[in-house]
Amino acid sequence: MSTTDLKKNFYGHNIAQSGAEEQAIYALKKVALHNLGCKVNACEMEEMAESLKSMGFQIVAFDEVADFYIVNTCTVTQVADKKSRQMLHRARALNPDAVVVAAGCYVNIRGEEEIKKLGVDLAVPNNRKREIPDLLKLMCRFGQNLATEPENIKLPSFSDGLRRGKRTLSDDLTLSPEGHTRCFVKVQDGCNMYCSYCIIPYARGKIKSEPIESIKKKVAERAEKGYREFVLTGIHLSSFGLDRKAEKEDLLSLVRALSGIPGVERIRLGSMEPRIVTDEFVKGLFEIPEICPHFHLSLQSGCDEVLRRMNRHYGTEDYIKAVERLRTAFDRPALTTDVIVGFPGETEDEFKETYAFLEKIELYETHIFKYSRRQGTVAAGMKGQVYSMDKLIRAAQLKELDLRHRKSFSESFLDGRIVELLPEQEIEIEGKRYLKGYTREYVAAAVPMEFASLNVPIAGRLKKVITIPHEHMEYRDFIMGFMPLNAEK
Repeated sequence: MSTTDLKKNFYGHNIAQSGAEEQAIYALKKVALHNLGCKVNACEMEEMAESLKSMGFQIVAFDEVADFYIVNTCTVTQVADKKSRQMLHRARALNPDAVVVAAGCYVNIRGEEEIKKLGVDLAVPNNRKREIPDLLKLMCRFGQNLATEPENIKLPSFSDGLRRGKRTLSDDLTLSPEGHTRCFVKVQDGCNMYCSYCIIPYARGKIKSEPIESIKKKVAERAEKGYREFVLTGIHLSSFGLDRKAEKEDLLSLVRALSGIPGVERIRLGSMEPRIVTDEFVKGLFEIPEICPHFHLSLQSGCDEVLRRMNRHYGTEDYIKAVERLRTAFDRPALTTDVIVGFPGETEDEFKETYAFLEKIELYETHIFKYSRRQGTVAAGMKGQVYSMDKLIRAAQLKELDLRHRKSFSESFLDGRIVELLPEQEIEIEGKRYLKGYTREYVAAAVPMEFASLNVPIAGRLKKVITIPHEHMEYRDFIMGFMPLNAEK
């Protein structure tokens, strides 16, 4: 493109610069990104980083001095709110002259006016995150001073974002950074469930599923680049396709479509609810060789009365049936879940019901959260708010139970059976170098580097439990040893 050519982006501004000139400008600009919250947020941030890098921007660590700081915020708990504010303040402190951008759920809930009080230059709601890279291009062209916006530039406003009704997810599909083996694929956004404790439906809006053909195209591109494992994720994954009934698309048909793509060796599913785990659904998954026998079934409480107050749409019997279906179809599947302790009105007896329920079904892993009061939700106005001390005690009890279950499940594979490990990261344990990865059942294991290669699946057997530092395992206390079959000869 010559310097006389006009390039027009979706804001409607003419930028009379050649591609080479633009690249030269962007290469001088440093962008620091920080993500908070769920895997969907992580997907969106990774896509943003890839887009910025492709434009020529320098992506730097968040603690470096940068020209632009982008914080992808979260508001699922009060702690998430606090972290969002802290990171925005930190960005401003790192470089008072930088442009600080706040994006995501905290922005949607708090509003532009309140966000600006935190020293933020630009507040971007969820459904306009994809515009941030192009916005940075505009600021490079016209200057970074957002306080005195040029009259010929219309910057995106928070209210504009809320008014826009149509959304597409195709540009949000993302992959992990170069060198990783696993790709998180956002296939769905929004939630229509309105659990009484959850602010996310207000922050993300109603469900929106990406067409299967669009997802297939993106996944095929990633598979060609060498990615082996794909994790399907969304704000409410179980709702995938409910807004596309005319096209007869659902989660099972999506998995079937992706399973035939060359290079796709593993498919994992994100968080699901028990209601989707029907006999037909489980049978369909079992017939797909790429599916990993690792299923995250959201529970939140093992007490039916608490589930009712939470406005969950199932009971403990529904959950047990879902677990039984999966365990009947798959040989030793990894079943994981989420549990909230200290929900308003939760009595000691109700907590004991949850503890007994988890002890009975013995899941592989339980993610434990202390209830966080979110203004604007039904639960925030409920009577019987539980003291912080009681929440902490209950969480500690479940954590101890979780550790026992995790070790028990992992050690059950010491029976000599052959499993497949996909190495994805180098780590050091007691001075020796290993490659860390996960089996198809999501058991973490470490193999000596001389026996394996990154991103190449390898068959072998799990060996003794190794206790390792937390920083290697995202809060895990141990890792399994792994011995490849070719090293046994």
